[in-house]
Amino acid sequence: MALELDRFMAGLVRRNPGEREFHQAVREVAEKVIPFINQHPEYEKALIFERMTEPDRVVIFRVSWEDDEGNFRVNRGYRVQYNNAIGPYKGGLRFDKSVNLSILKFLGFEQVFKNSLTTLPMGGAKGGADFNPKGKSDAEVMRFCHSFMTELYRHIGADVDVPAGDIGVGTREVSYMFGQYKRLSNKFTGTFTGKGLAFGGSQIRKEATGYGAVYFAREMLATCGETVEGKSAVISGSGNVATYAAQKLMEMGAKVVALSDRRGFIHEPDGLTNERLAYIIEMKENHHGTLEDYAREFGSTFCPGKRPWILPCDMAFPCATQNELDKEDAQTLINNGCKLVSEGANMPTAYAASTMFEEAHMLFAPGKAANAGGVSISGLEMSQNSMRMSWSREEVDRQLQEIMRRIHEQCVEYGTVNGRVNYVKGANIAGFKKVADAMLAFGIV
Repeated sequence: MALELDRFMAGLVRRNPGEREFHQAVREVAEKVIPFINQHPEYEKALIFERMTEPDRVVIFRVSWEDDEGNFRVNRGYRVQYNNAIGPYKGGLRFDKSVNLSILKFLGFEQVFKNSLTTLPMGGAKGGADFNPKGKSDAEVMRFCHSFMTELYRHIGADVDVPAGDIGVGTREVSYMFGQYKRLSNKFTGTFTGKGLAFGGSQIRKEATGYGAVYFAREMLATCGETVEGKSAVISGSGNVATYAAQKLMEMGAKVVALSDRRGFIHEPDGLTNERLAYIIEMKENHHGTLEDYAREFGSTFCPGKRPWILPCDMAFPCATQNELDKEDAQTLINNGCKLVSEGANMPTAYAASTMFEEAHMLFAPGKAANAGGVSISGLEMSQNSMRMSWSREEVDRQLQEIMRRIHEQCVEYGTVNGRVNYVKGANIAGFKKVADAMLAFGIV
């Protein structure tokens, strides 16, 4: 098995040189899926996994725009349309200076499995640009978004590819892009998700990823006869995923003792209060403040240049960015008695760290399962757009909880080994099987 995995990865690395994040994402899936494929020769004969690791297409384009001082600016835009075997391409757009092809291919590859797990008819894609909207005026962001969409619009559509937001792309950016798409295509269709409620958006979209990570954690604990109530939690990040995970945890009776940003983390040993969390949400959404500013306002402890994994806790929710939790962090969490890790971000746990969690038999939920809440609500937004109707907040939340329960069921079905659930194995095999069966049915295409 090890030799087969190494051979497969050597070929993938040769074809995709220098793309470290993409290599990592594929390896984490390959080591769980290849033994399953060996038991099903129909997948092996058709080279399904080899085909699955090649995107259907990659679109790269120039984005030219003008800043407020009249200077011409140029960025690079991308759309990686990975796999549409079970539905239209679906995945977010990320605007951040870190965006490159490796990151978008890893995210698109993960999206294929994540979308499959939701049981909704959605393929996988990802895109974005090396543009940082922070510090830019609304007019500059609008001009960039319009220029970006002037090229991208010809590659997307309600039955082709349905983008959404991601890091650096919120309702403002989605609105500018959808407005330009509508103008260029002369169509009002559900081609974007994450839209404003006034023009086809869905209730609890911005809360959904954080809520979903907590709902999945609740399902994992239930398998052990435990609940979220009374447990302590540390969370990395302070954007939508992190803050709404905190909100839902507090609602369920947990004690949230830490949030973080790029400068460090805050420690609230007695747990965040609703008032303080509301202040952080307002500050981050509307004033671009930092947790250091929050700490000064409330007299809280701020730990500069550090990550929250050093704190003792029952549960950890990495909700910031990829590879933020390394091997040393994992060992610290294990030593401090952490029993559960639920990934709110995409691949936030480094490969060595995730291996340690598995070996320690922790309740460890990979992002393709635990953070599928966001794309699940996007899928429900697509359904609402198709039917020209809107569901209530309560109805959308009910459906989100049901989707996360079904994802958990699939992980248990395919990941149970000797009475224990390996959620990484379960999520990867369940996500693979649905897409693989569709690809087999289509023949060699």
